[in-house]
Amino acid sequence: MQKLPFCPAEKLREIASVCPTPFHLYDEQGIRLTARRVREAFSWNPGFREYFAVKANPNPHILSILKGEGCGVDCASLTELMLAQAVGFRGEEIMFSSNMTPGEEYRLARKMGVIVNLDDITHIDFLKENGGIPEKICLRYNPGGELHIGNTTMGHPWDAKYGLTRPQIFRAIRLLQAEGVKQFGLHTLLASNSTDQAYYPTIAKMLFKLAKEAHEMIGAEFFMINLSGGIGIPYRPQETSADIFEISREVQKLFAEMIAPSGMNVNIASELGRYMTGPHGCLVATAIHEKHIYKEYIGLDACAANLMRPAIYGAYHHITVAGKENLPNDHIYDVVGSLCENNDKFAVDRPLPKIEIGDLVVIHDTGAHGYSMGYNYNGKLRSAEILLHPDGTFDRIRRAEAPKDYFATLDETEFYEKLVNQTEVDK
Repeated sequence: MQKLPFCPAEKLREIASVCPTPFHLYDEQGIRLTARRVREAFSWNPGFREYFAVKANPNPHILSILKGEGCGVDCASLTELMLAQAVGFRGEEIMFSSNMTPGEEYRLARKMGVIVNLDDITHIDFLKENGGIPEKICLRYNPGGELHIGNTTMGHPWDAKYGLTRPQIFRAIRLLQAEGVKQFGLHTLLASNSTDQAYYPTIAKMLFKLAKEAHEMIGAEFFMINLSGGIGIPYRPQETSADIFEISREVQKLFAEMIAPSGMNVNIASELGRYMTGPHGCLVATAIHEKHIYKEYIGLDACAANLMRPAIYGAYHHITVAGKENLPNDHIYDVVGSLCENNDKFAVDRPLPKIEIGDLVVIHDTGAHGYSMGYNYNGKLRSAEILLHPDGTFDRIRRAEAPKDYFATLDETEFYEKLVNQTEVDK
């Protein structure tokens, strides 16, 4: 089956002539359309908000696009909070969902007036000492046991380090009520990259039931139920996308049955990352080597430092050779990078057209957890990021790292001047 890039080969060559490979390329139009679909799907809930998971793509230009489409952001660290603030997100447009959280991060979150999503009951006293307890707060729930959707077991929440148990949720609510909390939110994240239509409705039913019981038993008022992320994308050509409208209709039915009769004014929230931007990004690299030993290898100028998922998860990312989309996939390659690690492979035994040195290779679906998971192992430098606008123009929204960036944190050592001067000479 075919899976074509969002950017045609001619445009890719134009961009590469200005911005050398490797680079991550993002499709502004695709991101905007997805944000609008999500907002439209949940329009039955007037207070609905999508809190984009910043960890998926922390480029401020991408965050700004999503802000313009009415999204909020979900942050999990000090620097993500700083990014959100710089882009212009304010107050309850931001959720702070961290774990094992340092005090300075809670202090900044409280100073910014964001929605704090507590991950553990012991964090109540810690937050009280680091910023104080707000009048509205969210609690992250871990139900334990197994998560079943249809006939599929999707995982064991008891193995996850996140969230409070059911007894802890009730105890935490009582403790927080005594501290002056007036309204609560509930949140959970129990799966990743699920394209099962039943995932969100299953989560919704569980959280709606918990909220209803807490409301009836201990008088807890809920302002938000956050279904979190977990909705996946079709990485493989034969996979189908999740239908966000059908998912939302099922959640709406449950809301009408379980929440509406309580009289609580509950806002539904999502915390999507991969679904929002994943399909709207790709890693563009150049074939620079070929190797013929026991297998056939194609070496790229990109490596796992630019896209970590295949190396650490064995994750599948589709590959297209620009300009050869309609040629037969009659060669079998391992497509690899240059790290001194044997897991630095974008594809293993992948059928592709014949690849020649200089060909542009497009690795699909890197718009989430692509650049953001990059690292500097082997002294590799992270790539540029390019934004393709709807009118066909493009901008570099992050330059590629240079050696001076890699050496920057040695500025207090005797080696710094030598290293920086060397990189300047090498230019």
